[in-house]
Amino acid sequence: MSKVVITYDTLYEILRREKFKKELQKLDDNFFDNTLNYLNDKSKIYESQKEKDSIFSSEFKKTEKTLENTKKILKELYEKRESKIIMLALFSSRTAPTEDDIIAMLPEEKRLYSTLLDDLTKFRKDILQNLLENKQPKVEGKSIKSENQDSKSLIRFLHAVPKFVGEDLTIYGPFDAHDVANLPKGIANVLITKERAEKIEAR
Repeated sequence: MSKVVITYDTLYEILRREKFKKELQKLDDNFFDNTLNYLNDKSKIYESQKEKDSIFSSEFKKTEKTLENTKKILKELYEKRESKIIMLALFSSRTAPTEDDIIAMLPEEKRLYSTLLDDLTKFRKDILQNLLENKQPKVEGKSIKSENQDSKSLIRFLHAVPKFVGEDLTIYGPFDAHDVANLPKGIANVLITKERAEKIEAR
């Protein structure tokens, strides 16, 4: 995706697209950095005008209003994308996650998605799957982030992989090519070494 110069107008257009499109919209990977640079530049202009001119000057008021509206846009944009990512994680926990689910996510958003997907999948297995097997629902007494995410890797399958049992006796799969999964690092490394999958970098 070509780099987009962040301005008030481009942020407004990005929000407009996000609001009126059902799918999560693709943004430049450096969107947060570029937006922060824009905010810092505007803030410097604001402070400069505040020191030099009367606080009632039209330029000062215009810059102040632009900063206020920009932050409102960013808040609405974040919450709109957050809602879409939550729904994607929910749907993926019920079916099989695919590459298309994360293709439009920023690196930071991929971490949110993988955490949500991992927790939703775990609770679905502990509660629903146990019920369907006539077992007592059982949720371990840990925080919702039940396992340290540093011990897992988000990977994309390059080939179909049948159902298998991990060292922790958990059943994984089956997986199709292009499916995405957040698996324990040991399992992920084996799949990557065997060229059955590749790691998705959420930098």
